[in-house]
Order: sequence, then structure tokens, then C-alpha cells
Amino acid sequence: MALQVAVDGGLRDAEASVAGLVEDRVASRIFAHDASLWGADAAEEAAVRLGWTDVAANAERLIPEIESLRAEFREAGVDRIVLCGMGGSSLAPAVITRWSGVELTMIDSTHPDVVRRALSGDLSRTGVVVSSKSGGTIETRSHLAAFSDAFRVAGIEPSQRIVIVTDPGSPLEEESRSAGRRVFTADPNVGGRFSALTAFGLVPAGLAGADLRRLLADAESVRAAVAADEAANPALRLASAIHAGLPRRFVLAVREDPSASWGLGRWIEQLVAESTGKDGRGVLPIALDADAPEFDRVSESAVTVELSNAPQAADSDASATTSGASEAAGGAIAVTGSLGAQLLMWEVATAVLGRLMEIDPFNQPDVESAKVAARTALDADASSEEAAPVELRGAAGARLLAVPADVEVENAAALVARLRDAAAGAGYLSLQAYLDPQGEEAEPLDRLRDRLAEVLGLPVALGWGPSYLHSTGQLHKGGPAAAVFLQLTATGTESLPIPGADRGFDALIAAQARGDRSVLAERGRPVFALACADPAATVRALDAALASLES
Repeated sequence: MALQVAVDGGLRDAEASVAGLVEDRVASRIFAHDASLWGADAAEEAAVRLGWTDVAANAERLIPEIESLRAEFREAGVDRIVLCGMGGSSLAPAVITRWSGVELTMIDSTHPDVVRRALSGDLSRTGVVVSSKSGGTIETRSHLAAFSDAFRVAGIEPSQRIVIVTDPGSPLEEESRSAGRRVFTADPNVGGRFSALTAFGLVPAGLAGADLRRLLADAESVRAAVAADEAANPALRLASAIHAGLPRRFVLAVREDPSASWGLGRWIEQLVAESTGKDGRGVLPIALDADAPEFDRVSESAVTVELSNAPQAADSDASATTSGASEAAGGAIAVTGSLGAQLLMWEVATAVLGRLMEIDPFNQPDVESAKVAARTALDADASSEEAAPVELRGAAGARLLAVPADVEVENAAALVARLRDAAAGAGYLSLQAYLDPQGEEAEPLDRLRDRLAEVLGLPVALGWGPSYLHSTGQLHKGGPAAAVFLQLTATGTESLPIPGADRGFDALIAAQARGDRSVLAERGRPVFALACADPAATVRALDAALASLES
């Protein structure tokens, strides 16, 4: 099925941008690896970041190797695949396996309970893929240490069960080959967030049983269309429609219809936000449920995006009008196509968007700042917290770690009131949960997210830490200064050691939360932070306080 991009409302003035992109031959120049498209300052980086436009040849070589290893695993009784990866290294395989209807256990968290749960599975039938482009990602290195130790304790040789995906020449490649692990090297000329159709996306998904040949065939079937210097090019249309809403409408409220319930929105979050969120500009996609409040009352900062795999009516074309309440708010975009086709199209559209926004879509200048702050916090004594936290009354024993300057709160009701005040005029709220995504707090947190969106009238991005640091974290720090941040962490979590390290996973996730909020505060972002003794109870208390505020 062909790709379709339909645009509605105030975004129709994007046609002028499309014409300019066609005249400048932007699409064909991307596929010709023309690094000059994003300006002189970006040329050096772009020159080694366009390999994602030519994935077919590498995939044809790679797929038989993946299939061979999968068969070997199956013969040995290994049918449970665990992926340890962050950002683009984990989100693409999660989407691909969901699309293909196969199971993949993904760890993109340092929460002790998340890691403990993965380690407690049946190791006799477990294979582990560790994905890290640089080879030095602290989360995945910690996961690797934990699984290596667990396999040894279980009497299983780790090198027979651990598969590495990394760039050639990385420290992880050299170490892993010396240890006898299986190593797949990825194209070094592809950045992590553009790596969905490279080894980073294909190895874990293929070992789990995804239909890689169909995925790649779908992508290749639209390659000519998204590389064409024509007004009908869906990638040019998508990028131009998004750009038409800027700078005011910089949030994309993304939902999937039942024909495309693959979790693609989360992958789009990291691709677009990390690529564009810099120099005080950016586009923030937020993956939402179909019935999220953001679609009932569309914020002035948002454009709605609907993802589908259901073909439009026969009399409909790429300029068709989308339906729904979004037109009154200024714009809506509908994207229709198979998964492989959409992966390639969104990558092209993101690169094009970088040109339209006059930014380098391939760098991430603000990601390292949070990593440095986390390492500093991890090395510091726990007693050196920013200030002695005080208990927040009415919040189930939670303690207040941070509030914006000149803000005072003493109870849960005051906190949500000050949060509402700070959100006045903001473009979105970021709800950052350094908690267990499958814990008791997950369902109440979803309800709190919805309530915040209803009460504040803003899009609300729920990010699970530290995963979001490798996704939307770049935009939160380097993008538009138009957000309010509510960070929740847990105290008293049962510790889980990191083999070979002085501190455990509990200390690591606490340091990552502290490091991120310190950088946000340094950038002048308003941050409210709570340390929760009982996260589920605290979330329920905040929800109740918010409901009272609304009434």
C-alpha cells in the first residue's frame, strides 16, 4: 500500500515549503548523501550520518546471519529474547516485534525492580541482546554486567547467550570478541535514532522471530517515492506540514488507529525530538492513547497526528482533509502506510525538517550534559542532595526535592496549585517518572497524566526515566523553553548490585534523576520534584488534589 499524508486546517500553507524543497532537490540530495544540505556547521556530522538511506545491501547480508543464530538458539531451547538498550537501540525493535506479533522483553530502565524482574526469568531459555552504538552507555553496560553474572551463577556460559550489537571499533566490540561473545557490527554512518532498519533494529527483532524480510520489502517499496523531487513526495509533505505549525504549534499529539497499533509513536518521539530539539527550537511528538484528553481539546501548542495502516477511500488523495476536532485548533496530519514504509518516511521527513528549521538533525548537544551530571551525582555522597528534603503533607510521605525559585509549597494541594500556575502559558508539561513502568504506580500515573492534561489544558508527556533521557531528553533541555517539569522518584527500593561496580541500580537511577533535574534547573526550566516512599499512594494523592482543584 502506498504512503499517504493528509493535511488539514492551518497547515495547508505548507505547500510553499514543498515547492521550495522540490526546487532545491532536497529529497534526492539526501539519498545522494549530500552533507551540505544542513549548512556548513553541520556538514562534518552529516557526512557520516546518512547511511540509513542505503540499508538494503547490509540487510541482505545481515538477515541470513540473524536467521542462523535464531535457529541455533531454538535448537538449544532458547526462545526468550531480552533486549538491553536505550533510545533508538531499543525503541525500534520494540515496535517491529509488536508489529510482527512476537515477544521481546525489553530493558530500557535502571530501576532495580525492572532489572530484577528480567533476571528472574527462566535463564535456561534466555538469550540477551546488548545494544550500544558507542559501547559505553552506562545503562546497557550495567545490564550486561548483571546478566553475565546471572548466567554464571546459573551455570551457563555467558558468551553463549549474550549477543552484542555495536559500532565497529567500539570498546564493547573489542571486549566482546575477546570474551567470545557473538558480535554484530552496525553501519557507523548511521546515528542511533535513525538505526531502525540497521543491525540495531533487525538483530533483536529477528532473533525474537519478527518477519524482517517483509519489513525491509515494505521500506524498499517506498524508497523511490520518498527520494523523489516531486510535490507528491510524502516525506516532503509531512516535514512541510509539521514545519508550517512552528514555532507556536511545536507539539505533535500522536495516536494510532487499530490498524497500526504498533507503538510507533514512541519511536517517533525519540527520532523527531532528539533530532530537532536544540538551539531553543524543536518539535515534540507525544505518543498518546486514542482517547487521550489532548484530542478532545487540542492545545494551541499542538498539532494532532494520526497513524494508520488502513488505506483511505478510493476517491481520496494525499491532499485529502482529515477528520476530527483538530481543524479548529489549527491543524491535523494523518499518515497512512505499512510499518517499514513509515519507518523510512519518518526518517526522511525528520532530515528534511532539520533543513527547514535550519538546525543539524544529526547531533545531540545537550544529551551529554545530563550524563555528566548523573556521573557527578553518582560519585557524590548521597548526603549531598540539593537541600534537606522536607515531607510534603497530604502526599503519602513523599518528600519535596525541588521547586522553582520563589515557589513555596507545604502540601499536595499547594503543589498542584503552584504547578498549575507555572503551567500558565506553557506549551507542555513533562511528567518524568523514575519509577517502575510495570509497578503498582503505573496505572495511577496514567490517570494522573490524563487529569493533568484535562486540568491544565496542555499536552502532557509521560516519560519513564532514564529511558526518556535517550529520547525526548535532548528537547527538554535544548528545545523551546516552554515547559513545566514534574519529576517523581522512589525511595526505599530494594537495592540490586551492579556486578563490578561500587554502587547498585538504586543509586544509579537516583543519580540519573538528580543529574537531569539539576541540568533542567540550570537551563531555567521550572522543576517540581518528589521522592516517594510509596509511589502509587503519592500519585493517587496528587490526582485527588488535582481533582479537588478542578472542582
